[in-house]
Amino acid sequence: MQYAVLTGASSGIGESILKVLLQRGYTVYALGHKIKQEKLEGYSDEENSRIIEIETDLLDIEKSISLLEKAENFKEISLLVNNAGVGYFGPHEEISVKHIREMCTVNLELPLALTARLLRVLKANKGNIINISSESALEAAPHGCAYSATKAAMAQFSKSLFAECRKYEVGVCVLHPEMTKTNFYRNADFETDEDEETYLLPEDVAKAVEFVLDARKGAVVRELTIMPQKHKIKRKNRS
Repeated sequence: MQYAVLTGASSGIGESILKVLLQRGYTVYALGHKIKQEKLEGYSDEENSRIIEIETDLLDIEKSISLLEKAENFKEISLLVNNAGVGYFGPHEEISVKHIREMCTVNLELPLALTARLLRVLKANKGNIINISSESALEAAPHGCAYSATKAAMAQFSKSLFAECRKYEVGVCVLHPEMTKTNFYRNADFETDEDEETYLLPEDVAKAVEFVLDARKGAVVRELTIMPQKHKIKRKNRS
């Protein structure tokens, strides 16, 4: 049996990654918001038996890690997917200190702390770490300055961690998806365009996760950017 930890599995990209991991035979510790019952009904009984929900407020990092440590098969975990993320967008002077702190906690502090706690286990199991960053970590991101800063830090952490852990046969990959059609941008002053070629689907990012996991032993996909064919966003009507 393979065991994985996935943050932010209740919606969006995380929900699609959960499906991929279940299809691959993982038992998944889903850390974060509770998954809605109607979503769980979309899985078979056997798949549901391999979803172990750890309901927690991810802003409380110490509590979240403490709950995970109590998992029955904690020492058998071989995959960590740091997917949970939060974003607040707009001119930087309009972003509150509270929202800046929330982005720093969920997007950066949480994955750093989770990785630190799980690293000895992942080394023992020659496991993998997949960090979901953002294409905005690589480019200038007007109206997303603070968000992109947290994701750029995640990208640098991932690169440095791979250099540190490669001799232990731990794979570390950071994924950079561009704008994806989810409810993630509910706090933004923009949204995806109607043209299907201007955005990614959550399934596209989940397939990238699968591509990383399919690499042969001895080969590691360290970094991967996923982009729609066209670049176009739509400003929200604030009237």
